Amino acid sequence: MTDTEIDTTSSHPPRLTRLTFHGPLSETRANNLVQRLTRTNPTTVLDIGCGWGELMLRVLAAAPEATGVGIDIKAEDLARGRRNAEARGLAQRAAFVEESAVGTSHGPADLVLCVGASQALSAAEPPEHTTEALRALRRLVADGGRVLLGEGFWQRPPTSAELSGMWPGAAATDHYDLATLLDLAVAAGFRPEWTETANLDEWEEFESAYQADVEAWLAEHPDHPLAAETRERLDGHRAQWMSYRGVLGLAYLTLVPAR
Repeated sequence: MTDTEIDTTSSHPPRLTRLTFHGPLSETRANNLVQRLTRTNPTTVLDIGCGWGELMLRVLAAAPEATGVGIDIKAEDLARGRRNAEARGLAQRAAFVEESAVGTSHGPADLVLCVGASQALSAAEPPEHTTEALRALRRLVADGGRVLLGEGFWQRPPTSAELSGMWPGAAATDHYDLATLLDLAVAAGFRPEWTETANLDEWEEFESAYQADVEAWLAEHPDHPLAAETRERLDGHRAQWMSYRGVLGLAYLTLVPAR
């Protein structure tokens, strides 16, 4: 086989190679978040459901006295985080731990990140898991620290037709609206220092990048043994996205623990 030939029996679809962050987060917003979250000079950082911990690594780079622990159950993502930490000279200050976040022994930390991962802190069904996650985050953050919570919310009530096209079993009760989400944060013992939400450009960049590498692979491998199931998965996710596009939002809440 020459260098230009493709082995369609052994090649596999790539996974999330176009994503910098595993969520709708632009470079501009990420830079602003890092600046805000490091103003208090955190020395300990805990990243819940970290994936490959891109935001945690950027915080550590901006806070040279800090150490960080990222928790996730996906070994492949954790390995990517370790490689990135090594490449940036942060391996001695960043640990990636494969474990469940429920009842974690890590913390309290000066800065707790939980972006799109509140479900990792509770076994409750949505939306009750949000309340339990907020209570857990209050226990995990040190006095005077900060929590960055990235949490889904309904930008407007979804229609029945929209819900039928979303994830399996999607219901109007899966998320709160933004005002209710903020009220729950206050009830859990926080004050919202900063409230911001992902915009449509961030969502479109995320959702496109989420599938882009696999879409390109599928276009080049239409007869691969994995092509049919890959096509079904891509088409299904794209249809879901079109159903929640402009309906599902993501709030980035910078929370201060109330004394």
